Amino acid sequence: MKSHETLTLIEEITRNDGTKYFEISNITQNGRAELAAQRGLIKEVRILQLNIPRSGSVIEYENYVNEHFEMPAENFTHFTEWNKTPQIQKVVAQILRENHIA
Repeated sequence: MKSHETLTLIEEITRNDGTKYFEISNITQNGRAELAAQRGLIKEVRILQLNIPRSGSVIEYENYVNEHFEMPAENFTHFTEWNKTPQIQKVVAQILRENHIA
């Protein structure tokens, strides 16, 4: 079931192979990532910044996420990374720059 998510934080996710990536997320989705770490589906998740400003870039990425992805139920058995188009990767990079993460 699709939901409307408001993205409010930046987190760093460490995959089981040790590689890392940044995600723009919210507390509920961060909780799902924490569950994934507890279940061994990812290695670790940590919040880097809370309450990020609602810039045009954040709103653009939020719209993309809400159009293409669903909040997983708590009984999920795999962790799904949000795949990003090249244009959306640029938007995420802009969000990271705006928040002094990258």
